[in-house]
Amino acid sequence: MHELSIVQSLIELCEENAKANNSNSISKVAIKVGKLSNIEPELLKTAFETFKLETMCKNASLTIDIADVKIECRDCSKISTLDKNEFLCPFCKSDNFTIIDGEDMYLMSLELE
Repeated sequence: MHELSIVQSLIELCEENAKANNSNSISKVAIKVGKLSNIEPELLKTAFETFKLETMCKNASLTIDIADVKIECRDCSKISTLDKNEFLCPFCKSDNFTIIDGEDMYLMSLELE
């Protein structure tokens, strides 16, 4: 379960940002998790609730926004969202595309106390 190490890194990043902004406590953490990130949101939330207790995040809530897979087709130049696990451009059916969103996890915002 790699969510444990992800949460440890997330909490470290949150604490670094809080310290840089002269805060001692974090009340809310908002992240974006891509559908192709191989991160299970419920496991991530459980791990966060477990590991936050001895940190600046101990009173923080975690908000997870799930990011769809967005592609830019190299053949027709259109940007689209893939709703299914069919990795083809919905417009021209090409498999020649670049994934532009939905693969990563991002820290979107923090609320500091």
